[in-house]
Amino acid sequence: MTLAYIPSPSTGVLHLGPIPLRGYAFCIIIGVFVAVWLGNKRWIARGGKPGTVADIAVWAVPFGLVGGRLYHVITDYQLYFGEGRDWVDAFKIWEGGLGIWGAIALGAVGAWIGCRLRGIPLPAWADALAPGIAIAQAFGRWGNWFNQELYGRPTDLPWALKISEGPNRAAGLYHPTFLYESLWCLGVAALVIWADRRFKLGHGRAFALYVAAYCSGRVWIEYMRVDEAHHILGLRLNVWTAIVVFVLAVVYFVLSAKLRPGREEVVEPEPSGGSGDGAAPADAAGDAKPAAAGGAGAGAGDAAEAPAGPKDAKPEAAAEAEAKPVGLTKSAPEADKS
Repeated sequence: MTLAYIPSPSTGVLHLGPIPLRGYAFCIIIGVFVAVWLGNKRWIARGGKPGTVADIAVWAVPFGLVGGRLYHVITDYQLYFGEGRDWVDAFKIWEGGLGIWGAIALGAVGAWIGCRLRGIPLPAWADALAPGIAIAQAFGRWGNWFNQELYGRPTDLPWALKISEGPNRAAGLYHPTFLYESLWCLGVAALVIWADRRFKLGHGRAFALYVAAYCSGRVWIEYMRVDEAHHILGLRLNVWTAIVVFVLAVVYFVLSAKLRPGREEVVEPEPSGGSGDGAAPADAAGDAKPAAAGGAGAGAGDAAEAPAGPKDAKPEAAAEAEAKPVGLTKSAPEADKS
């Protein structure tokens, strides 16, 4: 007899009049806000400007949502295009079904567009946001709890998750894999923050560490799940995806450390200012004056070569008198002829 377990909510939707408030959507929204807030603090600490992270997130978040949904629909197409299924359900994102792999991949495309528009390097922005993304995933997994999905094998542990009877699920007590992944993501965020402070990670290496650490946990958590999935050589598709992405992240981390050690000195360049041409009139005026201690010919030559603007123009007699100290035998015109 099980004396303790984690209950599941009886419903994932609360209605405020005609407006449905969905727990899954709230978890995603809270995660996004926390990620942007923490990313902004880290970006400013690296020398960036306030608001830049949010400006780029305006591009990254919609792309990420579309990418996450596309990955889920493509890899679980039988849920939407199989016999007796309604393909319209593929657009019901509030019912759950976002693949982190597609969300990160297409979200990176949106972030790249935003970074290009702001003239900042994508790797630096990704480093600032990396732990925030992990925390956002931790929040997002609780959306699976509201929908009673993504649980593991049956268990009688005190922290077992109680699942009620419903479509595509049987009532019982199961491993709360959503909770395992949520806690793992919090650990990943802490690891990235610590390593970034300790080793001054830059050029995308903090983000690569986040990816590698997340994938290492996703492998064993995914192995525990019992929901329907495609298998390749006896392993779930997401296990293979996690292994491949883990290897790519480690390779990037190692190569980046060798090719571009250290951290970016400037993550958000200042806009170009004035050209400094304001000193030109003073220089021109200075060039127009003959050297007091120089040779007679050199002093007269400088006065003849200096361009005369409207304010510098003088009567010819006054110019000759100014350019001809005592003992000078040649006038400025004569000097030009020599």
